[in-house]
Amino acid sequence: MKASDLRIIFAGTPEFAAAHLQALIDQGLNIVAVYSQPDRPAGRGHKLAQSAVKKLALEHGLPVYQPQTLRNADSQTEMAALQPDVLVVVAYGLILPQAVLDIPRLGCINSHASLLPRWRGAAPIQRAIEAGDSESGVTVMQMEAGLDTGPMLLKAVTPISPEDTGGSLHDRLAQMGPPAVIAAIEQLASGGAKPEIQNDSLATYAHKLGKSDARIDWNRPAVELERMIRAFNPWPLAHARWNDQPLKVWAARPEAGKGSPGEVLAVDKAGLLIACGDGALRLTRVQLPGGKPLAFADLYNARRDQFTPGLTLENGQ
Repeated sequence: MKASDLRIIFAGTPEFAAAHLQALIDQGLNIVAVYSQPDRPAGRGHKLAQSAVKKLALEHGLPVYQPQTLRNADSQTEMAALQPDVLVVVAYGLILPQAVLDIPRLGCINSHASLLPRWRGAAPIQRAIEAGDSESGVTVMQMEAGLDTGPMLLKAVTPISPEDTGGSLHDRLAQMGPPAVIAAIEQLASGGAKPEIQNDSLATYAHKLGKSDARIDWNRPAVELERMIRAFNPWPLAHARWNDQPLKVWAARPEAGKGSPGEVLAVDKAGLLIACGDGALRLTRVQLPGGKPLAFADLYNARRDQFTPGLTLENGQ
């Protein structure tokens, strides 16, 4: 059987998932339905907003389903009526019970933004950078009831550079994942898939991100804070406090330096040098409330009188 003969349901929600859906559409595969999370309030007006996957599906005339849950019999019966051969899941955001996993004839596959079993869970991209991993990638796996525990079909690997941010690595993996998913679908269609069981002892849980994760604690080593700043760019953005107002930090680099944690050691156009628990961190791109992200040189020119060595930045709140 050819991949184009398979009846495929796609389930996903954010931009990362939309990149995969676009690739399946471009490949000419038979997508019989698209599942995405229900529309959510967004923006200052809290108007209901469609997910990136839903928008793309509607643009291509694909039927969209948005159940609140897949745990009830009605949702499961509705999906079963579509008679899928394969369910492709990418950052969908809803738990798939065993009854749903059993619906597709050839099972369910998932594109996960980690070299499993290294990072299982919601935020593998950011956690890999934060931890100082040397590489990341995408794993296409067969799904089972456990969280990202299923047998692995394919991996695509990329190094993590010292300049990578959560955003840049996300975008690169969003390009690497779709070809791997298509190759896995072709394997399933031909009967040539060779699943590899994960080693659970090597697994780490990538906790979901929240704004509290991005609070800068100047007692930590500078090298750790620099990785955190890159990992949480563009969201949730590392932050501290300056003159009793939040200071978002978009970019920084570790340097030599000693002082009380949070102490301003030097100020010039190269950046704001802050003492940390070990070493110092030079903030090179920051954002003040109501303003745009700026190279520190631009902020220094405009507000030179506000930045004085000897002052102390507080931890984030």
